Amino acid sequence: MKTDLRLTDSNAASDSAGRTWGLDGNLFWWLVGGVSAGLTLFFVVLVGCKAGLMTAFGVAVVPVLFCLAYIFGLRQGKPPGYDRDCLEFWLSGTGFSPETCPPGPSSHLRHPLAED
Repeated sequence: MKTDLRLTDSNAASDSAGRTWGLDGNLFWWLVGGVSAGLTLFFVVLVGCKAGLMTAFGVAVVPVLFCLAYIFGLRQGKPPGYDRDCLEFWLSGTGFSPETCPPGPSSHLRHPLAED
């Protein structure tokens, strides 16, 4: 009787991109980039432009909110490529979809061999 076990690599760990702070995959880096850009803008506006504290904060919060909107609106929990598909739809409209009929009595679809 042969008792050797055959071991194969299942690659189960490579299927997951992981999570950091509850964000899927590498979305953590988008958040880090948004916060870094916000801090940079805050100090540039506050020190370089000599603006008020609230003005600098108002300008600095924009990239952070933009990154959060991108993460939670287009990436978190969505299928891969969802963000690119949305961008393509917004820029060029529908792709290979049928033309929509104008509203009215002629918009009813009929079989081409049906008699009037």
